[in-house]
Amino acid sequence: MVAKVRPGDLAGLTDAFCAAATNPALWESAMDTAAQVTGSTGAALLPVRGHLPSVPISQSVGELFSAYFHDGWHRHDPRHAGIPALIRRGVMTDFDVGPPDEFVRTPIYRELCAPLGLRWVAGVKVAAGDDLWCLAIQRSADEGPFAPRDVRRLTALSKSLSAAAATARAFGFARAEAALHAFEISGSAVVLFDRCGEVFRINKAAEGLLGHDLQIVRKRLVSRDQDATAALDHALHALLWHPSGGSLQPPISLRRRDGHPILAYLSRLSGIAADCFAPCQSVAVLVDLEARVRLVERDVMSVFNLTPAEARLAARLSSGDSIDEIAAELGITYETSRKQLKSIFQKTDTNRQAQLVALLAQVSAGRGSRVWDE
Repeated sequence: MVAKVRPGDLAGLTDAFCAAATNPALWESAMDTAAQVTGSTGAALLPVRGHLPSVPISQSVGELFSAYFHDGWHRHDPRHAGIPALIRRGVMTDFDVGPPDEFVRTPIYRELCAPLGLRWVAGVKVAAGDDLWCLAIQRSADEGPFAPRDVRRLTALSKSLSAAAATARAFGFARAEAALHAFEISGSAVVLFDRCGEVFRINKAAEGLLGHDLQIVRKRLVSRDQDATAALDHALHALLWHPSGGSLQPPISLRRRDGHPILAYLSRLSGIAADCFAPCQSVAVLVDLEARVRLVERDVMSVFNLTPAEARLAARLSSGDSIDEIAAELGITYETSRKQLKSIFQKTDTNRQAQLVALLAQVSAGRGSRVWDE
């Protein structure tokens, strides 16, 4: 429920921001308060850098911003010309963009704003460290433009809102560090990304997977396989830019020069990402298939009394590789691999490769969570 505030009650808006800083569920309510306080139709909190699948928006301008992002208006909004003024003095209005009569002739006004009865805008800078946001306040033609007196009041408001944003960001860092610690305890290798798709944090388990085949280059997670890198970028874009893009992407195979690939499972961290100021917005859980093979090797040696060579062959069979591929990978002849396979059949009481693979899958199932973690 939105707390009733009087027009001009800037302290009430600051209180609303402070409440949302500790409880992210209140950000939409804070946008409604911003509209009430400034005598406007609605408001939204927009990142100046990067993007999110959803941002705080008052319901009254929900249709406007839904179309604004969905139809790509955010990529060529002429009001972006006011960002230097926003950064310099803390506030921008239509008058920082150009003569008002020019804006009414632009496609974004004729096709988006005018049909919804919206005409005037003011942006208030909300800064938290190097993080920069714009509180975009929308007014109708009847509500009128933002006068010099309004600009002075909003300039003063910028500082208090930035203090609340700094608090929200601090909470976001704490939540991200807690999530990273939880992954570390479980043994999962993870990479955390910010809203620009850049690497924000990486845990020790993930650091152990970095090398020639997988690197962090200019804050990007990069595979030696260019197609895999493109798939990573595409998945991050879908998570950060499209609310309907799903919170979990299909696994991406990051091939290695030697050995089995790493699988990257990308998803949103919903509990953290609900806070628009959270520094972490998505995560990649890295599953090392080579580690999985090593686990299967240890298990089948213990359970079926296989030799190390037989265990290596069995583990790779469980990963779906063919006998020819395995022989080449292990540096043994095809005849040697067939001889080892025959011994494995005898020790496991199986007589077909498919039957053996099914049996090995049952053995490793008990380690399901550990396979994922390691």
